[in-house]
Amino acid sequence: MALSLYVDTNRWRMHQKSVTDQFPGLVPVCKGNGYGFGHERLAEEATRFGSDMLAVGTTYEAARIKDWFSGDLLVLTPFRRGEEPVPLPDRVIRSVSSVDGVHALVGARVVIECMSTMKRHGVSEQDLARLTTAIDDVRLEGFALHLPLDRTDGSDAVEEVITWMDRLRSARLPLHTMFVSHLRAEELARLRQQFPQTRFRARIGTRLWLGDHDSTEYRGSVLDVTPVAKGDRFGYRQQKAASDGWLVVVAGGTSHGVGLEAPKALHGMMPRAKGVARAGLATVNRNLSPFVWAGKQRWFAEPPHMQVSILFVPADAQEPRVGDELVAHLRHTTTQFDRIVER
Repeated sequence: MALSLYVDTNRWRMHQKSVTDQFPGLVPVCKGNGYGFGHERLAEEATRFGSDMLAVGTTYEAARIKDWFSGDLLVLTPFRRGEEPVPLPDRVIRSVSSVDGVHALVGARVVIECMSTMKRHGVSEQDLARLTTAIDDVRLEGFALHLPLDRTDGSDAVEEVITWMDRLRSARLPLHTMFVSHLRAEELARLRQQFPQTRFRARIGTRLWLGDHDSTEYRGSVLDVTPVAKGDRFGYRQQKAASDGWLVVVAGGTSHGVGLEAPKALHGMMPRAKGVARAGLATVNRNLSPFVWAGKQRWFAEPPHMQVSILFVPADAQEPRVGDELVAHLRHTTTQFDRIVER
């Protein structure tokens, strides 16, 4: 009995192909929990479709994945002086976001991140003059721009890249390769047309692995079903059942990521109103679970346990049976499954 990730493998791989066809030379990203699939599985997929490079989040991830992927590994987290040294092969490329970082990586393969309108990290326009001499001591693999997902000011992502290309060219820095994130295929085509001597490589994770929502599905197995009457006490905190129904114990708890949710940016009145409503219900211990039974998302009977969740299913619904599986709407990047099932 488990929390399972079901994968329609043929459909999933067809989607991968559609993305790789749109973005020739893309760099697949495999970071965090491997977008819900795990590092090993995504490394195998990247090898299968012929990628020569795989981007990972940290040096620790690179150390774990190096035995699963034989190509170059690009570490996305920028190098910092004083960080814990991690033994890595020469095929690992470090991202750098400061002139000081370049000076500290003598002889290393590096990608230099430029400060985009994300304003997360990167070298500034004022740093470029000092970079001209600093790059003599490293093996420069290219520059990179990590762009925002939304542009509420109406600005153009392509124009932002062009601005940086012009800055780098004016500083007489090499423009043989530019790594970019969060560009559409048609935007990349515009850049390739304007800068035919530069190789643009899109770093893509979410769109590649999770772009076809219907190719994957989480399901939790029902482990126990206990009938309760209105007023019966149950659970760790001995709460009272609000009505007749069943307590359904389903595989999937906090160790799987159930009940954990990353904050979301809300746009518009309706999403904000729903957020306020959910928060209000939570204050009276009413929390909607990600598990679906008989066409409805069911309420947690109490907060999820470490490996299971207890749901309340009212008496007017069909009674679940041990061994049934409940579809679970879970975020891939925060979920750890027990097993993967290929379909």
